[in-house]
Amino acid sequence: MNAHATYANGGMVASASRRAALAGIEILQVGGNAFDAALAVAAVEWTTLPGSCGLGGDVFAVLYDAKDDRIAAINGSGVVGSRVDRAYYVDQGLTKMPLTGWHAATVPGAAHAYATLADTFGTLPLGEVFARGLEYAERGTVVGRGISDAISGASGKLSQFESSRTDYLPDGAAPSLGSTWRRPRLAQSIRTFVDGGVNAFYNGPIARELVRASEADDGPFALEEFAAHTTDIYDPPTVNYRGVDVFATAPPSQGLIVLEWLNLLEQFDLSGMAFGTTDALHTLVETKKLAFADRLAYVGDPAFVDVPLDTLLSKAYAARRTQSIDPNRANHDPLAGELNHGDTSSFVVVDGQGNAISFIHSLSAGFGCGVVAGETGIILNNRSGRGFSLQADHPNVLAPGKKTMHTLNCYLLARDGKLLGVGGTPGGDRQPQWNVQTITNLIDFDMPPEAALSAPNWVSWPGTDPADIDNPLELRLEDTFSQYTIDGLTSKGHQITSLGPNSGSRVQLILRDETGVLRGASDPRCSGIAIGY
Repeated sequence: MNAHATYANGGMVASASRRAALAGIEILQVGGNAFDAALAVAAVEWTTLPGSCGLGGDVFAVLYDAKDDRIAAINGSGVVGSRVDRAYYVDQGLTKMPLTGWHAATVPGAAHAYATLADTFGTLPLGEVFARGLEYAERGTVVGRGISDAISGASGKLSQFESSRTDYLPDGAAPSLGSTWRRPRLAQSIRTFVDGGVNAFYNGPIARELVRASEADDGPFALEEFAAHTTDIYDPPTVNYRGVDVFATAPPSQGLIVLEWLNLLEQFDLSGMAFGTTDALHTLVETKKLAFADRLAYVGDPAFVDVPLDTLLSKAYAARRTQSIDPNRANHDPLAGELNHGDTSSFVVVDGQGNAISFIHSLSAGFGCGVVAGETGIILNNRSGRGFSLQADHPNVLAPGKKTMHTLNCYLLARDGKLLGVGGTPGGDRQPQWNVQTITNLIDFDMPPEAALSAPNWVSWPGTDPADIDNPLELRLEDTFSQYTIDGLTSKGHQITSLGPNSGSRVQLILRDETGVLRGASDPRCSGIAIGY
């Protein structure tokens, strides 16, 4: 199955949700910019991709603002609840954080990030850009296979909590195919947010109801961490990879993995090895292991940890680091380098003026922690459960007021100071792996967007998730790689398993040429679309 190229010059959206992509195009066509359109896409995805994103999740983005000729990034993630600390869990005999229930969640940063994006870069009011998303929540969404399968697959998690059963399992089961699924409580929260802005969410009725429900169930939250929440806008870190400037989200996002990994790859003649060969894949996988090991060893919330970003992203460090790679043997115990004294929806939008955004928002695992927060209709993330360590000396150890490291990351490409493209994918620790594969497909193997997304891909597992970090390393390949390549990797000591059907990437990608023509594609492994005008 192959991706199809879409061409346009008025504007383009690529999303895993066709209805969300259309909502973004609607906003562009009434005069909104790429950032307005991104918010419209996000609001529809809350319902059409219900397990992936929502007001109870987090947001990261990297963008190009053509008016100010500025590349910026957004960190819309929240802290752990103030009523808990590491001792709270350790004293209960836990060695890892819970993955479901209130204690798996952090303060949701998404709502604040949406409002910040609108206020800082958008041109339209929240009420207008959220209108289609509100309509889907209030009047209902006709249920297709994706929504039905997602809720059915998570029914065991959702059925544990009364508030979640009410919204996601009406009549005791997932909404049936062809039925109209309404979310009146979420619709009311959207209206409250639109009318009252971030104050209504973080200091007003939404925060009060969320904290009330948390306290009623011995949850971790108090009002103080909601009132103190902010969104960060910053200059993103960047590396130059073979003449292309790659910008990615900074810690606590894992975007630095992409940047360090590209520096490592630049030490090798990847294009000379040819796509899909044993040597090319071995090089990609072995450099991946080094970048992930460094993330685990050195990176945490910058407010708590002195992250050595300049060193990790330096060309000199990359040259030293790659000396440990054996071209003939897989490394099953990758170590961090010496520093000489780190479920989801991703979409991209570009408008006719050259504004562009790579946007990723997430509940972490599918349907987050499984808890709908009281009467808000908002399902919460499980970022605390999937991110924090309980090891006392770990850079990502849980602590009051701290943000966990995030698998969420996205990137922007530029050349000679001009926008080249934006891309991204959901997938947890697979995100940097699929992002790097897309970038190398474009740059090293000279593929157009649709070919870069259709090419076979792979995952080296585990990544950084505390739940499975101690599992043995294995290389998961799509079955479209040749048997010759698989045999060659096996001979180098890689433990090979099948990635399985429909378990590959979900990449969205738009490139812009020097004339302003947009060329985009949506990963054929999902039911999304790249649409332009």
